[in-house]
Amino acid sequence: MSTLVANFNLGGEEVKKPLDSKVESDMVSKNLSNGNLDSSQNSLQSKPFRIFIGYDPREDIAYEVCKYSLLKRSSIPIEITPIKQSEIREKGLYWRERGKLESTEFSFSRFLTPLLANYEGWAMFVDCDFLYLGDIKELTDLVDDKYAIMCVQHDYTPKETIKMDGSVQTVYPRKNWSSMVLYNCGHPKNKVLTPEVVNSESGAFLHRFQWLEDDDIGEIPFVWNFLVGHNRVVEGDPSTFPRAIHYTSGGPWFEAWKDCEFGDLWLKELEEYKEAKDKSLV
Repeated sequence: MSTLVANFNLGGEEVKKPLDSKVESDMVSKNLSNGNLDSSQNSLQSKPFRIFIGYDPREDIAYEVCKYSLLKRSSIPIEITPIKQSEIREKGLYWRERGKLESTEFSFSRFLTPLLANYEGWAMFVDCDFLYLGDIKELTDLVDDKYAIMCVQHDYTPKETIKMDGSVQTVYPRKNWSSMVLYNCGHPKNKVLTPEVVNSESGAFLHRFQWLEDDDIGEIPFVWNFLVGHNRVVEGDPSTFPRAIHYTSGGPWFEAWKDCEFGDLWLKELEEYKEAKDKSLV
């Protein structure tokens, strides 16, 4: 069976890097045969939609469940790649020293997404602490080429001062906007996101998208980045039902957060993933 690859443009040289599991190939093949790809769909779906998931060794199981939930529900072919700091350091793409306020290894490496996608087409970055309940096709159908990026534009101030496994909760404008972003990777303004810029610019510049004008940022419905403890479901209003749950303060893979809101959904997905793994499906 052939293995999906992610193409990285490193100083003009295309490097093909095998993905870390055959699950993408198996499940994407299933999507190709069972999905409803027709001529009316936009051009970004003519080949696998690229998804880059932030990876932190402390949250490996969160990454696996996020990936599984995406693949299981997608009706279009998708290609998933973890952004692992150790690998991009080895490739010479990332050399930034970790700051005291960085709660994950991908706090800044996420902004390499356009580069990792060869500055071509559309791609998505998402934190690993997401659980997808909706078909990613519904999200890709929202893309608009006039924007450089698209994201959920939260007005969010966390109540907690500590998150995850004891890291400090920080507050800043546009918080959580960068946790799930659709990048128009070929947009001229996104070519600013070179390794030099990502490794040197401030958190404010990057997380607030200061390389862009406000009009360059398109808005996505909040249900695609549904913040646990912040967003609310309104009974009888399907437009408020989460399509992607974001356990932004901590999820049930941490002991302190095992009883969090929507934690039962994540634990159910974990059991499905384990069963599939036991059957050598992942």
